[in-house]
Amino acid sequence: MAACAIRRGLLSTASKYNQHKCTHRILSAIDFSSGLDPKRAQPLCSACRFSSFQQTRFMSSRPEGKILEPVGVFEALKQHGKYETGQLFLHSVFGYRGIVLFPWHARLYDRDVSPAAATDSKPDSTGHGSKEVKGKMHTYYQVLIDTRDCPHISQRSQTEAVTFLANHDDSRALYAIPGLDYVSHEDILPYNSTEQVPIQHELFERFLMFNPSRTPPFIARDTLRAWQEKNHPWLELSDVHRETTENIRVTVIPFYMGMREAQNSHVYWWRYCIRLENLGNEVVQLRERHWRIFSLSGTLETVRGRGVVGKEPVLSREQPAFQYSSHVSLQAPSGHMWGTFCFERTDGSHFDVRIPPFSLESNKYDKAPPTGYPL
Repeated sequence: MAACAIRRGLLSTASKYNQHKCTHRILSAIDFSSGLDPKRAQPLCSACRFSSFQQTRFMSSRPEGKILEPVGVFEALKQHGKYETGQLFLHSVFGYRGIVLFPWHARLYDRDVSPAAATDSKPDSTGHGSKEVKGKMHTYYQVLIDTRDCPHISQRSQTEAVTFLANHDDSRALYAIPGLDYVSHEDILPYNSTEQVPIQHELFERFLMFNPSRTPPFIARDTLRAWQEKNHPWLELSDVHRETTENIRVTVIPFYMGMREAQNSHVYWWRYCIRLENLGNEVVQLRERHWRIFSLSGTLETVRGRGVVGKEPVLSREQPAFQYSSHVSLQAPSGHMWGTFCFERTDGSHFDVRIPPFSLESNKYDKAPPTGYPL
């Protein structure tokens, strides 16, 4: 069955397959009938290989009209093991096309899972609750996003979320690598393509080369391996924190960015990526954030404000997720963060969603962050 990407704005719309029939998640704009399995042949239209009934229903629900673009053929999901460097995929939540650069093995601390189901413990020392949280190993991937899809997902997921400290006197200066992302194993919908350059990104041909004798047919160049090794301390994903309140799931991934000297003191920097997901049917809107930031130096800071990164996203069945990144600095090598997001229902009532507490730890790397563009 053909994997299709939506060229003009529909990449922001994604939902789940029927979980009882198969374990896939796919773009909800491509409206599969219940239990349709991409591994089975079906009556398909000649343009995009989806049934003409489904395509007609899709078009009628979007009166402005969109274009379906075939991009390849779906492959079976990996229930065990990991995807290899060069694996093409569609993101099951945000719908963009991407390619795997390399995997990360992280500890997932899921406060929705009973302690007996996990293997590694992390006590809650934030005052956010006395519950001990167990962690289990989980695979994430460093990926490139197809730049053709970035405009269509920018309202739902930042495409310049991976940032570095700039190497000059301004201790607050940051720079980003556009189109770089971290993707969980279950968000990968693998596909293959006959194109030798199926992903448009300025780093694609600098990091990968086409090799038709390999599966997948894209292998790492020496520049990718060198870039991974050089920037490992600031790319490394080690801990993931997750908690659900009233069907709103919050996932947090913190990253240590390095240390800078400012006004005769050391300033330690972290970035953190947050995904908000509506697992229910009710439409809600994020209105406020409330953070508590504790530093090892003994300070406790409270931050309140409207929305996040200048937005107040609406989470619905059609657009259930929003993802963003932000930064925090401390004058100490470690600390903790926790808090709440205030959401509003359609009837005007409000409720708080817990942000799982997470540690801010400076890692073992003491050398300076990378100079300039990290290649």
